Amino acid sequence: MSFKDHFSGHAALYAKYRPDYPPELYDYLATLTSRRQVALDVATGNGQAAVGLAKHFDMVIGTDGSVEQLRNAQAARGVVYVANLAEQAAFRNDSIDLVTAAQAAHWFDHDRFYAQVRRVLRPDGALALWTYGLASIAPEVDAVVTDFYSGVVGEYWPPERSYVEAGYRNMPFPFSAVATPTIRQQLKWDLDALIGYLSTWSAVQRYTKARGSDPLVELRARIEPVWNSGGAVKSVVWPLHLRVGRP
Repeated sequence: MSFKDHFSGHAALYAKYRPDYPPELYDYLATLTSRRQVALDVATGNGQAAVGLAKHFDMVIGTDGSVEQLRNAQAARGVVYVANLAEQAAFRNDSIDLVTAAQAAHWFDHDRFYAQVRRVLRPDGALALWTYGLASIAPEVDAVVTDFYSGVVGEYWPPERSYVEAGYRNMPFPFSAVATPTIRQQLKWDLDALIGYLSTWSAVQRYTKARGSDPLVELRARIEPVWNSGGAVKSVVWPLHLRVGRP
């Protein structure tokens, strides 16, 4: 079975610039299961979520269909990485306490993925999916980034992006819903970090490939004046949107 691979070609950039998730997210996820023996983080990418989960679970298995992503994954005690698709989980029935997918579930074949989740989860296990959209920085910066998102690279977003834009509320989720807290991730970034992060967007990569030019060059020229007027380092905030459930 193939998978929608939008990131292997820039796995090193993904590992360098994708934001980490806040500790309170993992604290919450740890409350979902009575046992914390094995967590499975599917489409783990460079292992951000897997490493965070390892602070609470005895073992975390991070899987991804992209070997290039796994080559750039973070090493951490208690974390093992396996080249494996989310829809073809190579694990025993009733063997996993928690299944997670961070900023990835919108790419899946949902029927196949959810069937695998039901199979591998223990009876008291849980599934947690989360996503985030555009960050909030400052009104003058946000306006430029929003215009770039919709007007410049907008046509290059894959259709699955609609799930992210809706905070996963429109994504199929045939599980018993669990209440989730309000969690946001917040980082301090300079302009280089922002541009590096934007370079990991699948739409930016598709634009560059289709047109043979990098749209971030012009974006940087547009954003530099408004960025530098308020200081070199700014607070970058993303609200996290969670869907959590039990079989």
